[in-house]
Amino acid sequence: MPELPEAEVVARQIRARLLGATLTDTWIGRPDIVREGFRERGWYSGSILRSAERFGKSVAMRFERQGEIRFVVAELGMTGLLLFPSAHPRLPQHIHVRMTFSGAPESELRYWNPRRFGRLSLLDQQGLEDYLSRRFGCDPLSVTWEEFLRIVKGRSGRLKPLLMHQQVIAGIGNIYANEILFRARLHPNARASRLSVPTIKDLFRVTREVLEEAIACGGSSVRDFFAPDGSEGHFKGRHLVYGKEGTPCPNHCGHAIKRLQSERSSFFCPFCESQKRSRTWRPTKQGDSLGKAAEIH
Repeated sequence: MPELPEAEVVARQIRARLLGATLTDTWIGRPDIVREGFRERGWYSGSILRSAERFGKSVAMRFERQGEIRFVVAELGMTGLLLFPSAHPRLPQHIHVRMTFSGAPESELRYWNPRRFGRLSLLDQQGLEDYLSRRFGCDPLSVTWEEFLRIVKGRSGRLKPLLMHQQVIAGIGNIYANEILFRARLHPNARASRLSVPTIKDLFRVTREVLEEAIACGGSSVRDFFAPDGSEGHFKGRHLVYGKEGTPCPNHCGHAIKRLQSERSSFFCPFCESQKRSRTWRPTKQGDSLGKAAEIH
């Protein structure tokens, strides 16, 4: 579940509490939790944590030792967390890595991941560059308007899968894609290349607004997400449509939020004036039909 806002919260807390600390010991309970670089694990002993940055839904920690740089990249996956000792996960047996530090407010950083869809990667500079180039597209918080416009106009597929395509736009998952599209007044199945430039500009603005608001709220603790200090994210209380099938539309249009099931559940109001557009949407392939036409730009 962790998406861009949650990963950003994790990176910020690590910077605040571990930056400049010395890594004194690393315990790895499962060798298969390390995707790359397991044999290089001994290098990190005695190294200093110099930075912690977010890339998409992952967190990259940069370590330095005797002028050499290496990285630990944590993929959060669906259930992965990085936790300080004060945080108590519901299933402590799923702590797979413990990194012990000295010289910082926190003494340890733990990697917890019960479903193990995420992994750690131990990488040098070239390894990190290769990792980023094959996994991540542009960052929605730093991409320029011109690049965002080019991306959207260049895609003929449905809008929601585009927002969630990590190799095109990194970090947005199902939760925030739903919230962004509702606030931008766009149907999940709108065809990206057919959107007008003003509509794409609205989408560009709303994407940043939603993600920045979520970060300020500490993310969304929908299922298992906790920040490293154990605190929950409160953006869940500001979700307008995600998981709200059957509840009244927050735009007070008198209709209920509907759920569209495809690759991932989409939540939207097909009747609300805020999501009605001047041209009728029609399915382009079997299985896309909503049972009722929706309108888009």
